[in-house]
Amino acid sequence: MGKPHFIKVVTITASLLLILVSASPAHAFDFKEIDNPMVQVFLLISFLSFLPAVLIMFTSFTRIVVVLSFLRHAFGGQTIPPNPVIIGLSLFLTFYIMSPTINVVTEKAVKPYLAEELDLGEAIEQATPPLREFMLKQTRQKDIALFVNLSKQPPPQTPQDLSMSVLVPAFAISELKTSFEIGFLLFLPFMIIDMVIASILLSMGMMMLPPVMISMPFKLLLFVLVDGWNLIIGSMVRSFA
Repeated sequence: MGKPHFIKVVTITASLLLILVSASPAHAFDFKEIDNPMVQVFLLISFLSFLPAVLIMFTSFTRIVVVLSFLRHAFGGQTIPPNPVIIGLSLFLTFYIMSPTINVVTEKAVKPYLAEELDLGEAIEQATPPLREFMLKQTRQKDIALFVNLSKQPPPQTPQDLSMSVLVPAFAISELKTSFEIGFLLFLPFMIIDMVIASILLSMGMMMLPPVMISMPFKLLLFVLVDGWNLIIGSMVRSFA
C-alpha cells in the first residue's frame, strides 16, 4: 500500500522548509522509512506549526498586514478595523496574490510527488524556482548583497545560484521597507487633518478636548469619499505585479 497522502504532504512541506532555509535538494529529508503511525501524526502536527512562519516569510502577507496596521493607526482607532478583519483580509489577499506561484508549485511538484511520479528531491527541485522567482521580483539588490556579505559566501553568478538562506531574510526586510514606505504615504493626509483640527481647537481655546476625537469622523469621511479601500487594496495587489 502506498504512503497516505497526508504523510506525503507532510514530507514535501517539511522538506521545502529545510531546503528553503538551508539545504539543497540533494539533502532532502524523507519519511519513507517511518512506518509508525504515532510518529507520522507527531511529525504532521510538528510541521504544521511551521506554517505561520512560511506564510509570513515566503509570501506577500507581511507587506499587506503591516500596511493595514498602519492604516488603522492613521485612523486613530486601536480596534477599527479589528484584528480578525485585518488578518482575514490579509490572508485572502495573500492567497490571491500568491495563487499563480502556488498553482505552478502544485502542478510541477506537489501533484507529481503525490502521484509518485517524482521522488522527493526532484519535487523540491521543481518547487523551489517559482518561489525563488516570486521573492527575487520583490527583493532589493541592496538587501541581497547585505546577506551575501554577512554569510561570507562567494557572490552568485546568476540569481538561480542564490541560496535561499540568503534570499529569505533579504526578501523579508525588503517587504518591511516597502510596507513602511506605503504606511508613511498613508499617514500624510490623515496627519494633515489632525494638524488642522488641532489648530482650530487651539484657536478656539478648547485645549482640553482631544483632537483625535474630532478628527476621526473627518478622516473616515475623507477615506470613504476617495474610495480608500479600493485604492489601497488595488495599489498593494498591483505592487506585486
